[in-house]
Amino acid sequence: MLTVFVTGLAVGMLYAAIALAYNVMFSTSKVLSLTTGHLAMLGGVFGAWFIQAWQMPWWLAMLGSVAVGALFGLVTELLAIRRVLNKSDEHLWLLSTLAVATMVQQGVALWWGTEPKPFPRLFAQDFGVGVLDQKFWLPIGATIVMAIGLSLFYRRTMYGKLFVAMSEDAFAARARGISTDRIRMLSYVLSGALGGLAGFAAGQLTFAFFALGHLLTLNGFIALAVGGLGSNLGALLGGAILGLLNAFASYWFGGEYQQTIAVGILLLVLLVKPEGMFGSRNVRPV
Repeated sequence: MLTVFVTGLAVGMLYAAIALAYNVMFSTSKVLSLTTGHLAMLGGVFGAWFIQAWQMPWWLAMLGSVAVGALFGLVTELLAIRRVLNKSDEHLWLLSTLAVATMVQQGVALWWGTEPKPFPRLFAQDFGVGVLDQKFWLPIGATIVMAIGLSLFYRRTMYGKLFVAMSEDAFAARARGISTDRIRMLSYVLSGALGGLAGFAAGQLTFAFFALGHLLTLNGFIALAVGGLGSNLGALLGGAILGLLNAFASYWFGGEYQQTIAVGILLLVLLVKPEGMFGSRNVRPV
């Protein structure tokens, strides 16, 4: 039972990390990009590739995964967000981000293959250590570090305060001379780096698999909906709740019920408390 709990918590922290990336992008663009889960997929696949094919040390491979995620975040903003937002107020970004996500996923499948591949062990450790295995505590630790880092970034840095200013009123921020396009681009680069780090840290748990993107995009969104859009604390709690419920549903009823439970949670939250546990009531419905 303890193993089920720790597994659910580790997977839930991966969902929470995706939800944090959602929050960073949403703060400056009011967009929920469908490429968010693919950031973590790329982090896992490229992390495994850097270590296995290039024989990189784990820390250099981690930096490479973060860089790949940041680059994909930048490409997403330039190709799927900027031009769409400049030309239309409609939610056409749903289609543009879905198109970019699908192209990247299929491109990775052609290059990397369609079968899940094991992620290398980062530290020497006995496989019999149980719940202390690095595959559990790496995603948990990485997500906690991300949440603390984002909190410090928003409170202590100039760019963090610009993110907050755009989140509260983009028009007023632009009127005060802030380059909103540049700040939005930086937010996508930052969210890409977070997603790449999350995928690298959880690689031993999820394997390096091209089809993870859409699954992580959906579960990250559910974690965000449960916790509340815009709240990093809510993202952590929402991810933990979703991961634990999925793990215990799989333990008690079978793995085929995992996604049913996840979608059921999303429907229940949208019906009962659509703003989530810590979300604001005046968020824009999408």
